[in-house]
Amino acid sequence: MVLQTNIKLSGYSRGFHLITSKILTQLPELPENGLLHLLIKHTSAGLTLNENADPSVRDDFEAFINKLIPENHPVYSHVFEGADDMPAHIKSSLFGAELTIPITNYHINLGTWQGIYYCEFRNHGGNRNIIATILS
Repeated sequence: MVLQTNIKLSGYSRGFHLITSKILTQLPELPENGLLHLLIKHTSAGLTLNENADPSVRDDFEAFINKLIPENHPVYSHVFEGADDMPAHIKSSLFGAELTIPITNYHINLGTWQGIYYCEFRNHGGNRNIIATILS
């Protein structure tokens, strides 16, 4: 069986945000076993799994990725949407737009310290949509 639902995220500030609980509250009841696939429908944001306990990890992600992929780099030609736009597209491609997570015993099966990160790469990204597909 395949179920699909749209998960809405209100506008977040630029950075890495732990959204595991927001995802879970917008999902239907999960099957005993299966897969949860998440796809963020935007080219300037991403999804990833990482540390769910210490918020400084998310701050370090933001600091490092901004140093690695800076705004206003002279090689960018796509600049008409703002200085944060082209770096956001590159960051989105590096982090990715999707996750697949196993479902075991009616729960998503993440490691003890893993959480779902929403990565907002624009200064003002606005509302975002994630398509959740549950396969059982």
